[in-house]
Amino acid sequence: MELNFSELRELVTTLSQTDISELILKGADFELTLRKQGAIAPVSAPMVAMSSQEQPAAAPVAPMPAPETAPAATPPTPPPSADSNLLEITSPMVGTFYRAPAPEEPSFVEIGDRIQTGQTVCIIEAMKLMNELEAEVSGEVVEILVENAQPVEFGQPLMRVKP
Repeated sequence: MELNFSELRELVTTLSQTDISELILKGADFELTLRKQGAIAPVSAPMVAMSSQEQPAAAPVAPMPAPETAPAATPPTPPPSADSNLLEITSPMVGTFYRAPAPEEPSFVEIGDRIQTGQTVCIIEAMKLMNELEAEVSGEVVEILVENAQPVEFGQPLMRVKP
């Protein structure tokens, strides 16, 4: 079984949107364990493929220690807008939000600006790639919900637009 990067990303995204706390996926030559923050599970030794000639004598294998990670900071969820006719521009991926193409350049959009469908409104940096986010709606930007250079999650609202 092969698992490419986009399938892995989709799997992680789907897992994060469910109440499943752990998923173990095993293949002939790999084992993938995905755990949500706070889920506690026993640590197992990594699987290593060996031919029948390489099988070791019954030597015990100590489990690998779990990698130490800092708890992930949960981004603050902006309060729901009182004006229900506002449309949200959301992040299509996990990454870092940038309002301008470079630090010394002006922002793509400001509060009060009118935007058109297809207009670049920000950049999301993911894995050292700068992804320009184009507006899928036209209207007036009334709220920018994320600070420049702040990490964002998949589906997180970035801006609110009055159509």
